[in-house]
Amino acid sequence: MAKRKSRKRRGPRDQVRTAAPPVEPAGAEEPLAGGYARSRARSDEARAALKPLRPGERPRAVTIGAVAAGLLAVANIVALVLGYSAGEDTLSPGSEATGSVAAALICALVAYGMWKARYWGVLGMQTLLALTLVFASLGLVTATTLWAALLLVVIIAAAGTLFWFLVKAMARIQMPARPGSQSAGR
Repeated sequence: MAKRKSRKRRGPRDQVRTAAPPVEPAGAEEPLAGGYARSRARSDEARAALKPLRPGERPRAVTIGAVAAGLLAVANIVALVLGYSAGEDTLSPGSEATGSVAAALICALVAYGMWKARYWGVLGMQTLLALTLVFASLGLVTATTLWAALLLVVIIAAAGTLFWFLVKAMARIQMPARPGSQSAGR
Protein backbone atom coordinates (compact mmCIF):
# COMPACT_ATOMS: atom_id res chain seq x y z
CA MET A 1 0.00 0.00 0.00
CA ALA A 2 1.35 3.35 -0.96
CA LYS A 3 1.76 6.02 1.59
CA ARG A 4 -0.31 9.07 1.13
CA LYS A 5 1.22 12.39 1.64
CA SER A 6 -0.57 14.39 4.20
CA ARG A 7 -1.78 17.56 2.66
CA LYS A 8 -2.61 20.25 5.07
CA ARG A 9 -5.23 22.62 3.84
CA ARG A 10 -4.20 26.18 4.04
CA GLY A 11 -6.84 28.71 4.96
CA PRO A 12 -6.79 32.40 4.21
CA ARG A 13 -5.02 33.13 7.48
CA ASP A 14 -2.15 30.84 6.63
CA GLN A 15 -1.39 32.41 3.29
CA VAL A 16 1.25 35.05 3.14
CA ARG A 17 -0.09 38.31 1.89
CA THR A 18 2.22 39.64 -0.74
CA ALA A 19 -0.17 41.85 -2.64
CA ALA A 20 0.45 45.55 -2.33
CA PRO A 21 -2.35 47.75 -1.02
CA PRO A 22 -4.55 49.19 -3.74
CA VAL A 23 -3.15 52.32 -5.27
CA GLU A 24 -5.58 55.12 -6.01
CA PRO A 25 -5.22 56.68 -9.42
CA ALA A 26 -3.57 60.05 -9.59
CA GLY A 27 -5.97 62.90 -9.06
CA ALA A 28 -8.54 60.80 -7.15
CA GLU A 29 -8.37 63.15 -4.16
CA GLU A 30 -8.94 66.28 -6.23
CA PRO A 31 -12.66 65.75 -7.03
CA LEU A 32 -13.30 64.95 -3.38
CA ALA A 33 -11.38 68.00 -2.22
CA GLY A 34 -13.17 70.09 -4.83
CA GLY A 35 -16.54 68.90 -3.51
CA TYR A 36 -15.57 69.89 0.01
CA ALA A 37 -14.37 73.26 -1.21
CA ARG A 38 -17.64 73.92 -3.05
CA SER A 39 -19.65 72.87 -0.03
CA ARG A 40 -17.54 75.08 2.24
CA ALA A 41 -17.99 78.03 -0.13
CA ARG A 42 -21.79 77.59 -0.15
CA SER A 43 -21.83 77.39 3.65
CA ASP A 44 -19.72 80.53 3.94
CA GLU A 45 -22.04 82.38 1.55
CA ALA A 46 -25.08 81.33 3.56
CA ARG A 47 -23.46 82.48 6.82
CA ALA A 48 -22.48 85.81 5.28
CA ALA A 49 -26.08 86.39 4.14
CA LEU A 50 -27.43 85.90 7.68
CA LYS A 51 -28.09 89.06 9.66
CA PRO A 52 -27.65 88.92 13.45
CA LEU A 53 -30.74 89.67 15.50
CA ARG A 54 -31.13 93.22 16.76
CA PRO A 55 -31.71 93.57 20.51
CA GLY A 56 -35.29 92.55 21.24
CA GLU A 57 -35.84 91.15 17.73
CA ARG A 58 -37.55 87.80 17.32
CA PRO A 59 -37.88 86.05 13.94
CA ARG A 60 -41.45 85.48 12.73
CA ALA A 61 -41.10 81.69 12.82
CA VAL A 62 -39.96 81.86 16.45
CA THR A 63 -42.95 84.04 17.35
CA ILE A 64 -45.34 81.62 15.62
CA GLY A 65 -43.71 78.69 17.41
CA ALA A 66 -43.92 80.45 20.78
CA VAL A 67 -47.61 81.19 20.30
CA ALA A 68 -48.28 77.60 19.17
CA ALA A 69 -46.43 76.13 22.17
CA GLY A 70 -48.27 78.48 24.53
CA LEU A 71 -51.64 77.52 23.04
CA LEU A 72 -50.77 73.82 23.38
CA ALA A 73 -49.88 74.34 27.05
CA VAL A 74 -53.20 76.09 27.69
CA ALA A 75 -55.10 73.43 25.70
CA ASN A 76 -53.56 70.65 27.82
CA ILE A 77 -54.63 72.34 31.05
CA VAL A 78 -58.15 73.10 29.73
CA ALA A 79 -58.55 69.48 28.58
CA LEU A 80 -57.44 68.28 32.01
CA VAL A 81 -59.86 70.59 33.83
CA LEU A 82 -62.76 69.59 31.56
CA GLY A 83 -61.94 65.90 32.07
CA TYR A 84 -61.19 65.08 28.43
CA SER A 85 -59.65 61.63 28.05
CA ALA A 86 -58.01 60.75 24.74
CA GLY A 87 -56.34 57.55 25.94
CA GLU A 88 -57.68 54.11 26.74
CA ASP A 89 -59.33 53.38 30.04
CA THR A 90 -56.45 51.08 31.03
CA LEU A 91 -54.37 53.97 32.37
CA SER A 92 -54.15 54.40 36.10
CA PRO A 93 -56.28 57.29 37.39
CA GLY A 94 -53.42 59.67 38.23
CA SER A 95 -51.17 58.97 35.26
CA GLU A 96 -53.28 60.89 32.75
CA ALA A 97 -53.31 64.01 34.95
CA THR A 98 -49.57 63.75 35.51
CA GLY A 99 -48.94 63.40 31.77
CA SER A 100 -51.13 66.40 30.94
CA VAL A 101 -49.44 68.60 33.54
CA ALA A 102 -45.97 67.49 32.39
CA ALA A 103 -46.84 68.17 28.73
CA ALA A 104 -48.27 71.58 29.65
CA LEU A 105 -45.13 72.48 31.64
CA ILE A 106 -42.82 71.44 28.80
CA CYS A 107 -44.85 73.41 26.25
CA ALA A 108 -44.94 76.45 28.55
CA LEU A 109 -41.16 76.29 29.09
CA VAL A 110 -40.53 76.02 25.35
CA ALA A 111 -42.95 78.88 24.69
CA TYR A 112 -41.14 81.08 27.22
CA GLY A 113 -37.72 80.26 25.76
CA MET A 114 -38.90 80.97 22.24
CA TRP A 115 -40.64 84.21 23.24
CA LYS A 116 -37.32 85.38 24.69
CA ALA A 117 -35.60 84.19 21.45
CA ARG A 118 -33.33 81.77 23.29
CA TYR A 119 -31.47 79.07 21.42
CA TRP A 120 -32.51 76.35 23.87
CA GLY A 121 -36.16 77.29 23.43
CA VAL A 122 -36.00 76.95 19.65
CA LEU A 123 -34.05 73.71 19.97
CA GLY A 124 -36.69 72.37 22.38
CA MET A 125 -39.46 73.31 19.95
CA GLN A 126 -37.64 71.60 17.09
CA THR A 127 -37.33 68.48 19.24
CA LEU A 128 -41.07 68.52 19.94
CA LEU A 129 -41.79 69.11 16.24
CA ALA A 130 -39.52 66.22 15.22
CA LEU A 131 -41.30 63.89 17.65
CA THR A 132 -44.64 65.13 16.34
CA LEU A 133 -43.55 64.40 12.76
CA VAL A 134 -42.44 60.88 13.65
CA PHE A 135 -45.56 59.96 15.62
CA ALA A 136 -47.96 61.59 13.14
CA SER A 137 -46.27 59.70 10.30
CA LEU A 138 -46.59 56.43 12.20
CA GLY A 139 -50.22 57.26 12.92
CA LEU A 140 -50.80 57.93 9.24
CA VAL A 141 -49.71 54.39 8.44
CA THR A 142 -52.39 52.99 10.74
CA ALA A 143 -55.14 55.58 10.12
CA THR A 144 -58.49 53.83 9.76
CA THR A 145 -60.67 56.72 8.58
CA LEU A 146 -60.28 59.38 5.94
CA TRP A 147 -60.84 62.08 8.57
CA ALA A 148 -57.95 60.76 10.71
CA ALA A 149 -55.66 60.56 7.68
CA LEU A 150 -56.47 64.14 6.64
CA LEU A 151 -55.92 65.43 10.16
CA LEU A 152 -52.54 63.69 10.35
CA VAL A 153 -51.50 65.07 6.95
CA VAL A 154 -52.36 68.59 8.15
CA ILE A 155 -50.35 68.04 11.35
CA ILE A 156 -47.36 66.72 9.37
CA ALA A 157 -47.50 69.65 6.93
CA ALA A 158 -47.77 72.27 9.69
CA ALA A 159 -45.08 70.74 11.91
CA GLY A 160 -42.71 70.19 8.97
CA THR A 161 -43.14 73.75 7.70
CA LEU A 162 -42.54 75.28 11.13
CA PHE A 163 -39.51 73.02 11.65
CA TRP A 164 -38.07 74.14 8.30
CA PHE A 165 -38.42 77.85 9.06
CA LEU A 166 -37.02 77.45 12.59
CA VAL A 167 -33.70 76.17 11.18
CA LYS A 168 -32.74 79.56 9.74
CA ALA A 169 -34.13 81.39 12.76
CA MET A 170 -32.03 79.19 15.04
CA ALA A 171 -28.92 80.03 13.01
CA ARG A 172 -29.63 83.74 13.43
CA ILE A 173 -30.18 83.35 17.18
CA GLN A 174 -26.91 81.44 17.59
CA MET A 175 -24.98 83.87 15.40
CA PRO A 176 -22.56 86.18 17.24
CA ALA A 177 -22.83 89.92 16.65
CA ARG A 178 -20.56 91.20 13.91
CA PRO A 179 -17.67 93.41 15.02
CA GLY A 180 -18.54 97.08 14.75
CA SER A 181 -22.29 96.52 14.69
CA GLN A 182 -24.58 98.28 17.14
CA SER A 183 -25.61 94.98 18.70
CA ALA A 184 -22.00 93.96 19.48
CA GLY A 185 -22.50 94.72 23.17
CA ARG A 186 -25.53 92.46 23.48
